[in-house]
Amino acid sequence: MKKFQFSLDTVLDYKQQVLDGIQNEYSALLLQVRRQEERLHREQQNYIELNQEFRQATSQGITVAAALNYENGLRFFEKRIAEEERLLAECQKKAEEKRKQLVAARQDTSSLEKLKEKKKEAYVKLVQKMEEQFIDELVSASRLTTSKIS
Repeated sequence: MKKFQFSLDTVLDYKQQVLDGIQNEYSALLLQVRRQEERLHREQQNYIELNQEFRQATSQGITVAAALNYENGLRFFEKRIAEEERLLAECQKKAEEKRKQLVAARQDTSSLEKLKEKKKEAYVKLVQKMEEQFIDELVSASRLTTSKIS
């Protein structure tokens, strides 16, 4: 009997390639999210440092112009933080959409793999059944031959 061959192997291969591509894209998006989180953290750290410097300078007494410079710097960092948060949310949204695509692709691939396994199990059972029938026929034929000889 012929070797087992799954008729949807080409589809399964294609689905696997699609899954691999989506996994790569998802990994890249996760890396982008991490980098954006780092940028946001740096801007927050800059804000905290400038704010501490401003408080320390105020406690020692500073001019109005210097205070305005500090406040302008703080507003600048607040705007940068808001922009980095917006970019982070955008990156996270893209990553979440890609994760959903990844889950769907995994389900597609998994269902085809399960179907392949079921078909292979059915094929193996059929081969075993045919071998048993062949053995039964051999035994019957050998009994007939021995009974004719005796």
